[in-house]
Amino acid sequence: MDTGQKNIVLFGELLLHLGTKGVERILQANEFEIRFTGAEANVGVSCANYGMGAYAVSKVPEGDIGQACLSYLNRFGLDTSLVARGGERLGLFYSETGHSQRASKVIYDRAHSSFSEIHRGEFDWEKVLAGKHWLHFCGTAPAQGEEVVSVLIEGLKAAQSKGITVSVDYNYRSKLWDRDTARAVMERLMPYVNIGIGNEEDCEAMFGISAEGSDYGTGTINTDSYEIVAKKMVEKFGLTCQAITLRESISANRNGWSAIVHDGNDCYRSRKYTIDIIDRIGAGDSFSGGFIYSVASGSGFQDALEFAAAASCLKHTIPGDFNLVSKKDVEALIGGNATGRVQR
Repeated sequence: MDTGQKNIVLFGELLLHLGTKGVERILQANEFEIRFTGAEANVGVSCANYGMGAYAVSKVPEGDIGQACLSYLNRFGLDTSLVARGGERLGLFYSETGHSQRASKVIYDRAHSSFSEIHRGEFDWEKVLAGKHWLHFCGTAPAQGEEVVSVLIEGLKAAQSKGITVSVDYNYRSKLWDRDTARAVMERLMPYVNIGIGNEEDCEAMFGISAEGSDYGTGTINTDSYEIVAKKMVEKFGLTCQAITLRESISANRNGWSAIVHDGNDCYRSRKYTIDIIDRIGAGDSFSGGFIYSVASGSGFQDALEFAAAASCLKHTIPGDFNLVSKKDVEALIGGNATGRVQR
């Protein structure tokens, strides 16, 4: 294992998350719990928890709301010194937590946000990437428009020229863009990517590579088929590896959870967990954070996969967007401590 600290840059939108209390529906809510978040920020908090230096690259408005966002993220170890200020507003999303047969729900309000109106040349990528080892982004960032895509490509080119590892969580969201647009944009970005991460839907939605015998709508998972999907992704885009998380939906609050990684030659499978869910928002991001940390620290793909799957299993039990667990917590679960007994 590499004992030197690794530093990661997270490029993406920072958001204000308004969530209903308990399992209330948005339609009946009289108040919302307020958190600041963002897919890449969630990944960064996980990386910081495990000991990496994590740096957000984004844009938030001047004023109290923007400052509250940055201060909130700082509390959880995310460095926001590279975040630009300006623009009209912070993007929002609303959420309600499902239960039993009722699914969870998210509503976005991100139009004309500060991040969506960034422009080329706004970030000095030489400065941003100085002393950094990794650059990560999610598909929700380029979904914000062509100018965001152009800024991201500036960063990806700079990272590639410096030999910095680039990862992406495809994170397809049908409420942000359609499949054809997503595919056209993502295929422009993939030549710069080393490590791909996605769920059981993403590779089909964004790249048309589907798993036979699986139905992510009903939670039917054919792991062998996803091995083929992962291998095809590696071959199509020349990736170092492709990770895919596999969620079997028993109900809105009880899921099976596992993951695979393919490096083009071998496929690795994680342990499978059955989880009684408290909050699944941010679970995929917590997988990405665990996998990135472990690979950056020198772990092989099997160990990195087990660390990421265990970390994201624990995230499902924590309310909020961030995975507030330590490396020791994750290693305890990997080691077999899954009883939930009080630690004394």
